[in-house]
Amino acid sequence: MMRRLVLVLGFMAGGALAQTPIESPMFQDAVKAGTMAPVTERLPTVPAVQRFDAPGFGPGRHGGEWSMLISRAQDVRLMVVYGYARLVGYNSKFELGPDLVEKVEISPDQSSFTFRLRRGHKWSDGHPFTAEDFRYFWEDIVGNRQLTPEGVPEALKVEGKPPTVTVIDPYTVRYAWPAPNPFFLPRLAGPAPLYIFRPAHYLKLFHAKYADAAQLQRQVQETRRRNWQALHNLRDNMYRYDNPDLPTLEPWINTTRAPATRFVMVRNPYYHRVDTAGRQLPYIDRVILNVADPKLIPAKVGSGESDLQGRGLLFNNYTFLKENENRNNYRTLLWRTAKGSQVALFPNLNHNDPAWRELFRDVRFRRALSLAVDRDLVNQAIYFGLAVAGNNTVLPGSPLHKPDYLTRWARYDLREANRLLDQIGLTKRDKERTRLLPDGRPLHIIVETAGEDTEQVDVLELIRDDWAKIGVKLFTKPSQREVFRNRIFAGETLMSVWSGLENGLPTVEMSPAELAPTTQQGLQWPKWGQFFESGGKSGEAPDLPEAAELVRLDRVWRLAKTDPERAEAWHRMLAIQADQVFAIGVVGGVLQPVVARKTLRNLPDEAVWNWEPGAQFGVYRPDSFWFDDPRTGS
Repeated sequence: MMRRLVLVLGFMAGGALAQTPIESPMFQDAVKAGTMAPVTERLPTVPAVQRFDAPGFGPGRHGGEWSMLISRAQDVRLMVVYGYARLVGYNSKFELGPDLVEKVEISPDQSSFTFRLRRGHKWSDGHPFTAEDFRYFWEDIVGNRQLTPEGVPEALKVEGKPPTVTVIDPYTVRYAWPAPNPFFLPRLAGPAPLYIFRPAHYLKLFHAKYADAAQLQRQVQETRRRNWQALHNLRDNMYRYDNPDLPTLEPWINTTRAPATRFVMVRNPYYHRVDTAGRQLPYIDRVILNVADPKLIPAKVGSGESDLQGRGLLFNNYTFLKENENRNNYRTLLWRTAKGSQVALFPNLNHNDPAWRELFRDVRFRRALSLAVDRDLVNQAIYFGLAVAGNNTVLPGSPLHKPDYLTRWARYDLREANRLLDQIGLTKRDKERTRLLPDGRPLHIIVETAGEDTEQVDVLELIRDDWAKIGVKLFTKPSQREVFRNRIFAGETLMSVWSGLENGLPTVEMSPAELAPTTQQGLQWPKWGQFFESGGKSGEAPDLPEAAELVRLDRVWRLAKTDPERAEAWHRMLAIQADQVFAIGVVGGVLQPVVARKTLRNLPDEAVWNWEPGAQFGVYRPDSFWFDDPRTGS
């Protein structure tokens, strides 16, 4: 027996249109000239209908340009994040529902998922989007060892086993595993989604199985690739979004090749969503992404150079942005972030130095460092007291929240911190009153940063003064992000600073994997996470009982069949995290400035700014944003 995913996506639901589809003015001339089919032939038979139930929201008009600033050319991928066209996706309440697909049927134990595609749905070049695109990915990319030497990606395995993929008919595909896979749909809905399909008609031009051999070799030589596999990989970059020739299902199509400092996106004529009046989305004709120095983004936004901006802005920019609103015709909103901690410190439990590794693995040391952070001072000095001081954990808005998770070992108590350090045996000090390691080295903790965030540096300055009071000296070391992460992965970094839990507002249905060493990206235990990700082929097995227990509980959650079982696993993991202080959280729920042109409509005044789940602007459907200005369109 199958059950259906019936939650609507955002304000959308599939169904017959009450209105005849309305052509965008941008395409009217092409339709009249016969170079483009009319909108009635470009839409799926059953399009996704964007409904507007929130007060102040409603159908808009076509036209206009949305300008936004990005800090590097690679951020062109944000239009995949913000476009947020997914097989299934979250709505603004973080509920999952169908989007690109018309229906999803799920087995009761979440081990089988049947996708029913929208008939008549087309890629941006007008070619049909069908089950062949799923088959091509599974058989000709994943199943081709020349293209995918590692075989089935770990993200598609459950308990180490791959799915059985069945193409039932041109519009129906089924994925089934021998055990439950509660991760599957959330991964498809992510900001950087798990893509299980490809535009087969396009990529076959670069595949040895389908392309003319001589023509393929010519293309390999012209692009200076090593072989056809490298050429295929070059063209196959759905998330990076830097190949204008690659067909897409997103609302806007990238028309600019890198390298560039200005990227132009234009509306997708075959996009699958419409509003209740019959207008094909997106409303906005073009999106312009301008590359700017990250340090200059707040100033440029304040001078009116962006129509909608969140990235690159910090809470300490709010006053400046607010002061310039009227002069430059924008409004400054404050959205609540959903990270478990805006700034968190990660002691590297996998550090190469035995003395430091042993100290970091002593829970008393981690607790002492946490007790020596005056979180209320940080909150008042940097966030005007508007944030939530406490551990790196779920926030009060989550149904999984308990006050103890937030406050355990997180009160400001220098006396207790000093007592714990003395208990460990760190009683000797140098002439500067800095405690000494057992081998005589001073207790100097170098906290490494990615060098991208002045907010982190401001917080560390305050913590530096606190830790000096317990005989611990803190130093900061900035580096580039890639260097920053590679040093952590290699066990060379003592401690790092980054944001905490990505999703501080989870429900029991959402994965608690981030609480356990399940990925190398876990900055406090990268080698343990690498061991999990590689199936034991690399990294190190967790040899700290509490860390191993987190891995076990994560598996309990994955195999659980009821919400009470999942909730129990969540709470046990949260309790361990709070007690063991594997990461030292400071404040969460920080407010994120979002600047929007005053004429921009259908953007909520109050919302959650989060990467996953949320895709930042994505769950609020930027394809439904529009400009209330006669100069922007019809």
